[in-house]
Amino acid sequence: MIDAATRSKYQVTIGIECHVQLKTKTKLFSGVDNDAREAPPNTLVSHICFGLPGALPVLNEAAVALASRAAFALKSTPQLFSKFDRKHYFYPDLPMGYQITQYDEPIIIGGSVDIILDGATKTIGITRAHLEADAGKTTHPAGANYSLVDLNRAGTPLLEIVSEPDMHSSQEAKAYAQELYLLMKYAGVSDANLYYGNMRFDVNVSVSQDSSLGVRSETKNLNSFRSVERAVEYEVERQIELLERGMKVVQETRGWDESKQKTTLQRTKENADDYRYMPDPDLPPIELSDVYIKKIKDSMPVLPQEWRKRLSSLGLKRAQAETLLDNPEVLHILHDLIEEDTEQKHLKNIANWLTTHLMKHIANGYDLGSEYKMDADEWRIISEMVESGDLSSSRAKDLIDSILFDGDWQNSGKSLEHKRAALKKRAEEKGLIQVSDESEIAKIVEQVIKDNAKAAEDIKNGEMKAIGFLVGQVMKASKGKANPQLAQDLIKQQLGL
Repeated sequence: MIDAATRSKYQVTIGIECHVQLKTKTKLFSGVDNDAREAPPNTLVSHICFGLPGALPVLNEAAVALASRAAFALKSTPQLFSKFDRKHYFYPDLPMGYQITQYDEPIIIGGSVDIILDGATKTIGITRAHLEADAGKTTHPAGANYSLVDLNRAGTPLLEIVSEPDMHSSQEAKAYAQELYLLMKYAGVSDANLYYGNMRFDVNVSVSQDSSLGVRSETKNLNSFRSVERAVEYEVERQIELLERGMKVVQETRGWDESKQKTTLQRTKENADDYRYMPDPDLPPIELSDVYIKKIKDSMPVLPQEWRKRLSSLGLKRAQAETLLDNPEVLHILHDLIEEDTEQKHLKNIANWLTTHLMKHIANGYDLGSEYKMDADEWRIISEMVESGDLSSSRAKDLIDSILFDGDWQNSGKSLEHKRAALKKRAEEKGLIQVSDESEIAKIVEQVIKDNAKAAEDIKNGEMKAIGFLVGQVMKASKGKANPQLAQDLIKQQLGL
């Protein structure tokens, strides 16, 4: 381990290239299914994937639309003119001997991503983003003297997003990867499933003792935020140690060994001229109109930064907001309520239930897709019942659970008044309605004061903490049904306060 004093002598510089798999139905240049997650090897292929002589690629228009959406998510604009090139290299999983990509005229130029770290916002610049077709996959069975090639992934549409070298710590690199993930997911560009490799990060790291850039290494195909952070940490340590021993850092491509938590050498790094780029003669340029670009811009959904502002305006803590952002299917419930112009007090109640109560059930295996059967109206009505005093906050959660988990709840498509009546009936059947009858609670309060004379005397003497104890006794005696605020008011009244 490099000590802190030695490490402080070096400037760390990090840039990240992220390959985002676009969620099109078919591949970038052929009409083959783009979802290879559970497909047997080499079953989602065509003559294009195999690079057979005379095979002519045809561009998938949907990929262009998704790349255009990504441009706006990155605070940029899709280019009116871009073109495809051939990047030559020779691997078994690339039968054509070249990758179709974009070189000097990509579909996205410039942009930025804002990250938040320790409460401070930092802007990470985007150099460019370009469309390209993925290669296949090579696997190396343990103990075997051969490799296996699966071309199901060959031709999958990718958007490679290249950042500026604006990051200077592993924490910043991780925060950037997380924010980019949210942007691509919320913009509808990608499914962004890291487990299936929908987003893969190539991390470039260099260290230097002055403001100049050092010799960089590139660690490829990281598929988790944790591995991005750990790979950066390892590379910083490795490179500083080399320099401290008087050795040189070599420009190279490295892989990440998750089991050993270390990077390993794969090959010395190629430069752009090694790839012999040339314009692809089989594909015309992409030419977009201002009308097309405006249509894409107008269709953009609410993105993470705007959501943070909305959630903050509801009084939610940052941790709650991030929990909702990490779970778009839960946030969608709140989105429906905001679109219906629901009152802020109800939105805050519901947001609290979503981030604590519902998320707890999801963490325990509750399937929001197949089991969930509440609608926006029902969440709002339950909040109204809390505000009116019909339900306590804890009993509201019990009512929510009775809807989520009782198979007999069928209320979809009914009128608002029908739903309101049905929810009140359900609360009554479950014994959840809060008692706000003053005379009834007054009798309970009178008995509680009589049974707890010392606590009552303490309150009279100014020890107001004891009032919470008496309220608790009232709630216990009423089996949780008493309105706690009314109980507190009546205790004060009967004690002459």
